[in-house]
Amino acid sequence: MNLPSPIIEPFNNRILIIDDNPAIHDDFRKVLGTADHARLKAIEEDEAALFGHEIRVPRHIEFDIHSAFQGAEGLEKVREAAAAGQPFAMAFVDVRMPPGWDGIETILHIWKEFPHLQMVICTAYSDYSWDQIAEAVGVTDSILILKKPFDSVEALQIAHTLTRKWQLSQAARRQMAELDRLVHERTAELRLTNEELHRQVVERTAAEEALRNSEERFSKAFRSSPLAMSIQHLGTGVSVDHNHSYEELAGYPRAEAVAINGAAVPFWVNAHAPEEIRRDLARGATVRARPAEVRTRSGAIRSVLVSAEQFSLANEPHLLLIFEDITERAQLEEQLRQSHKMEAVGQLAAGIAHDFNNLLTVILGNASIQLSKDPADECLASSLRHIIQASERAGLLTGQLLAYSRKQIIRRQSLDLNEGVEENLALLRRLIGEHISIEAELTPSLPAIHADATSVNQIVMNLAINARDAMPNGGELSLRTHVKNAGEALVAHYPGVRAGPFVCLTVQDSGCGMDAETLGRIFEPFFTTKEQGKGTGMGLATVYGIAQQHNGWVEVESEPGNGTTFRVYFPLGDESATLDPLRSPELLPSRASKQIVILIAEDEPMLREFVQTALESLGYCVLSAADGREALAIWEKVNGEVDLLLTDLVMPGGVSSWQLARRLTAAKPDLKVIFTSGYSAELMTQEFEDCPEHQFLAKPFLTEKLARTVAIALGQESPPLPDLVSHD
Repeated sequence: MNLPSPIIEPFNNRILIIDDNPAIHDDFRKVLGTADHARLKAIEEDEAALFGHEIRVPRHIEFDIHSAFQGAEGLEKVREAAAAGQPFAMAFVDVRMPPGWDGIETILHIWKEFPHLQMVICTAYSDYSWDQIAEAVGVTDSILILKKPFDSVEALQIAHTLTRKWQLSQAARRQMAELDRLVHERTAELRLTNEELHRQVVERTAAEEALRNSEERFSKAFRSSPLAMSIQHLGTGVSVDHNHSYEELAGYPRAEAVAINGAAVPFWVNAHAPEEIRRDLARGATVRARPAEVRTRSGAIRSVLVSAEQFSLANEPHLLLIFEDITERAQLEEQLRQSHKMEAVGQLAAGIAHDFNNLLTVILGNASIQLSKDPADECLASSLRHIIQASERAGLLTGQLLAYSRKQIIRRQSLDLNEGVEENLALLRRLIGEHISIEAELTPSLPAIHADATSVNQIVMNLAINARDAMPNGGELSLRTHVKNAGEALVAHYPGVRAGPFVCLTVQDSGCGMDAETLGRIFEPFFTTKEQGKGTGMGLATVYGIAQQHNGWVEVESEPGNGTTFRVYFPLGDESATLDPLRSPELLPSRASKQIVILIAEDEPMLREFVQTALESLGYCVLSAADGREALAIWEKVNGEVDLLLTDLVMPGGVSSWQLARRLTAAKPDLKVIFTSGYSAELMTQEFEDCPEHQFLAKPFLTEKLARTVAIALGQESPPLPDLVSHD
């Protein structure tokens, strides 16, 4: 072993004075801060006599003196110096330093963190004896006593001696640490050599044991692993052994699984996959978690991640294949990606529908106003009717977009799904035609659901129409209801679904069915497999959106030629909080004796102008505001002399429609309120349900619908209006 070279420590001239008397600090600085060559000579001679050889101290050395006036301050100084990489070599500590720690306490606190700091206790004869000090500190090889009043030469000798001692002790500790390191390194090398020898002996013993008994090739981990494992001969590809998980994955019993490569159903979907794995291993590549597909005995395709390792068994090259079945995980990831895509499309659709409804309201309103003037030009009147009809059809389309994007306004109530299906059966039979038979199997005493009745009817009608289009030559359509409990497996399969009981509506047809690619897109808005002009592609998208808005979900199963089954799940309602069906308020006699004042809050200028013109033509006094703040200002200006507030749900300017309505109804409880919107991401359904006295007017709307809603809100009979256009 090569011993390390001696470590030369730099001379440390940093000294800390801890004394509550500033004069003592000045004395130490006079004694230690300036070199006295005569004294240094004497110190050198004393050191030579003390250590047995000459130790020369540079005559130009002057000590770096630092001061602390209390024990706690001294500890903090020591900490700061150590943290800065400039530790003190020694410290002069006064015994008495009221009111804080005394000298003994100060040394004990410092030595807890810095045990190698050399200490000198400055004391009078009347303070502590050496025995008392030794008993208190417990360590005496790093401490000296300097009696007061002290001699300058003695203090200087102590400073030189203890700083040199600190330097030598530091070098000794570093030398010992280096020796310990070398010993540990050599010991570790010997231990590793011994372990390697032991490992080689164990491996040779294990190899010999494996040759005598081939059954011990397989460990317990191999047999019980949840991952499918197979050992195959590298040259022939024949399976030598496999575990139980492999049998479950392949679907073959043990006797057949060994000869799986000769089975009638190929195991690998890609026949070249095994050869590619062997070729990559041959050139030194790593095969880890490689995506692949395998075919089970039943013909089902499973998605797997394959890892492979080449090894020698009985002096023959073999291959260890590990299969991780990720079929369910891949399906869940695909569903999650599809859900995110549908959410993004829904947000886009909702934004378009909202702005489009504002424009449609302006188009419909102005066209209806012009048509109500009874134009003499029949061509112009016909064009206006066409504009109104086209705008109404566009309004239906935006309504479907809002349903898909879960932005439509719904009012939930306690509903019996069986009654809803039965009420639609007669209409469905007329709608789908006599060439399709309808069968209904409704579970009796079905729990109530908490849902919007109109939305549920939309689901039934859209699914029935979709089934009709899938059976152009006739077939069978069945509607069934039952209760299903959503367990943990189903919750894991559908993100966002909570565990518990659900009411399920099943709509099954015997039509043409759909392939996997079509199934992946059926809920996308505007996606359709029908001929151009035969459908908008919004029917199933609407079903999807309504189910999501009701905290439910939709399942679909279909194969080409084997029909399609849709299952829509609704959460159960709260029986203790059932809601009555929505009713219009009773109509009261018209207050013709007093002109009614209506305050409009609408940020779209063209729409605000149309609504104001339409209401003024009906005899109302109209005040209009572009946002909530302006509406509040108008309210204050007219001293609250307003009978009805008509406000858009989405309001700019920092005052929302709900805030505006609450402030005005708080000031005037009998104020009537009508909310209007193309959609509202801000609207909370529960908030609207808690205020059934408020009316909602969906955009787009005609003057007739506007007048009727205002009359209902005011408790009046609807004013007579001309029949502008047929709405069939």
